Amino acid sequence: MVVLPQRAELPLPHIHSLPRHVAIIMDGNGRWARARGLSRNDGHRAGAEALRSVIERFAEHGVEAVTLFAFSTENWGRPRSEVDGIMRLAARVIDRELNTFHESGIQLQHLGDLAALPKGLQSRVAKAVRRTQQNTGMTVNLAFNYGGRADIVEAVRHLVAAGVRPEDVTEAAISSHLTTAALPDPDLLIRTGGERRISNFLVWQAAYSEYYFTPVQWPDFGAAEVDEALLEFSRRRRRFGLVPEDVGTDA
Repeated sequence: MVVLPQRAELPLPHIHSLPRHVAIIMDGNGRWARARGLSRNDGHRAGAEALRSVIERFAEHGVEAVTLFAFSTENWGRPRSEVDGIMRLAARVIDRELNTFHESGIQLQHLGDLAALPKGLQSRVAKAVRRTQQNTGMTVNLAFNYGGRADIVEAVRHLVAAGVRPEDVTEAAISSHLTTAALPDPDLLIRTGGERRISNFLVWQAAYSEYYFTPVQWPDFGAAEVDEALLEFSRRRRRFGLVPEDVGTDA
């Protein structure tokens, strides 16, 4: 059994500029576990315990959407015991947290290929999406069996199947057929665990995201780390390739 320390409640700091959409690569579970002499699946279980406090903190700040990268299309290449453990854990987390999220007004969505998941997990994900679809609070997207390149390929396939002419294939047309079409692009992309890459996550949507890399392993990422990431975002000057007149030569 993995026991995490209780985290003290923190006062909510005022942050003058908040992202509408935050995307998170929840990395570091395995390294967290190894440092404690635990199994990788113990690390994933510890990571699952971090979910609620992180989601609640973003909701307290008024962030509109959070997308969590839980399992990539490449993760199937991991050891079978680890993959099976992640699938069972995902099902348990949905069973455990669905009522709380629903009562909090959170709308749950799934990004990725649902058909490749075990039947029991498929049904739980579908149930969670159906049950929360009328909620009007924060949207939480679970990217499970998701790959950014596959997302783009599928969008293009839809355009081709619809008979869209080559000259009508625009950025807007592709964006409207991605799994995130109903959402604003992520303003802030967070990766925990110390790595500095996006690992095929929202590769189209994150073109102008602000990136925030932290050495904190995902099981240790909590309210204080959420606050720090949002404070850092508020310090950034987003230019989207432009140079505001008041920037002068500081481009």
